[in-house]
Amino acid sequence: MSHALAVGRAAVAAALAQLPSNLDSRSARAILLTIGLQESLFLYRRQMVGNPPRPTGPATSFWQAEVGGGMVRGVRLHPSSAKLAAGLYALHGVQPTDSAIWTAIERNDVLAAGLARLLLYSDPQPLPALGDAEGAWQLYLRTWRPGAYTRGTPATQAELHAKFIASYRSCIAAV
Repeated sequence: MSHALAVGRAAVAAALAQLPSNLDSRSARAILLTIGLQESLFLYRRQMVGNPPRPTGPATSFWQAEVGGGMVRGVRLHPSSAKLAAGLYALHGVQPTDSAIWTAIERNDVLAAGLARLLLYSDPQPLPALGDAEGAWQLYLRTWRPGAYTRGTPATQAELHAKFIASYRSCIAAV
């Protein structure tokens, strides 16, 4: 996991350097890394679906964004993030359309990390304090709205929650 986490740390650091400095904090870094681990383990740039799992799902990037979802359409249109997102699209040479953004983030980890941070920024509540694992979990549920959790059984939900909390604790040490 340390190699995968190093990949995520590099992308997050580069992305935060392209955004206003007030968006960078240890809390933001820890949450972004945790979400990347939760969604893809920083191994899969395309959502794994089926049995056996294949990279053919509707979500791309280490943060697993769908075309019409918050990290693509939501960030592009939200009043708090639209201008900052437009700057990232221009910097990375990406047309500001859902399809172009979704396609680009499958391979552009820095752009994906920047958009993931802007999705967190679009949430009306402040980032949880570093160490507030439950607050980080609630932010993740609000902003990512993970289908595996919302459609999952109570056992699946408990497993996903436990995985997130454990990842968050390890990510705190990484930031």
